Amino acid sequence: MNIAICDDEVRGRERILTLLEKEFSQTQTKEFDSGMKLIDSVKEGYRPDIVLLDIAMEGMDGMETARRLKELTDSILIFVTGVKEQVFDAFDVGAFHYLMKPVDQDKMTDVLKRAMQEAEKRQASPRYLLVKTEGSHRRVPVADILYAENSGRKVILHTKTESLEYYERMNHLQEVLGEGFYRCHRGYLVALSAISGYDHDSITVGQGDRIYLAKQKYGEFVKLYYKFLKE
Repeated sequence: MNIAICDDEVRGRERILTLLEKEFSQTQTKEFDSGMKLIDSVKEGYRPDIVLLDIAMEGMDGMETARRLKELTDSILIFVTGVKEQVFDAFDVGAFHYLMKPVDQDKMTDVLKRAMQEAEKRQASPRYLLVKTEGSHRRVPVADILYAENSGRKVILHTKTESLEYYERMNHLQEVLGEGFYRCHRGYLVALSAISGYDHDSITVGQGDRIYLAKQKYGEFVKLYYKFLKE
C-alpha cells in the first residue's frame, strides 16, 4: 500500500511518519513538502493509494492540490488540518476523511484502516484509467470504455465519446482493467458490459462497432458472457 504524506512543515510530516511506522510498518511511504512536487511525481508515474494532505501550505494549498490530483488519479484523500473550519471545504473536493492537528494515533489508525479497505476495493475494480496521449494526461472513467484495439506499440482506447491512442501493452492493460473485460482476440480487449451482440467470429460493441472474436475462444467467451449476464 503506497501512502503519500504532503505537508510543507517538516514536523508535520515527521509526526505522521512516526505514527505510520508504529501501526502500518508494511506500507510504502513517500514525503512531499509541496503540492506541486506531489503533482509532478504523479505525472511521472507515482501512484499513491492514499494521500495524507495538509490543507494550509505555502504556494499551492491542499485544496488546489486535491483538485489537480482528482484529474490524474483515484487516490484516497485524507486531509490534515489545524483549522476546524477548513474541514467543510475538504469534503467539497471529495475527501475520504480528515484528521485534526496534532494528529491523534488512535484516530489516524481508525481512519487509515478504513481507507485501506476502500483502496483495496478500488484496486480490485479500478474506476479510472490514467492515459498519456498527445503530451497530456487524461483520466478516463473505466465505465466509459467500450474496447481497446492493439496498434503496434500503442493501444487505441475506444470510449463512449472518443478514441484515444497511447503507448501501452495490451497484456498490461488487460491486467489493469480486470475481470470486467475479455481478451476476445490478441488484438482486442472488450468490456463485457458494452457488448450488444456476437456471432462465431465477431462481437458487436456499443452502437455497432464489430471486433474480431478468435475462433478458439468462442466457447470460452460464450460461457463467460452468460455468467456475466446472470450476475
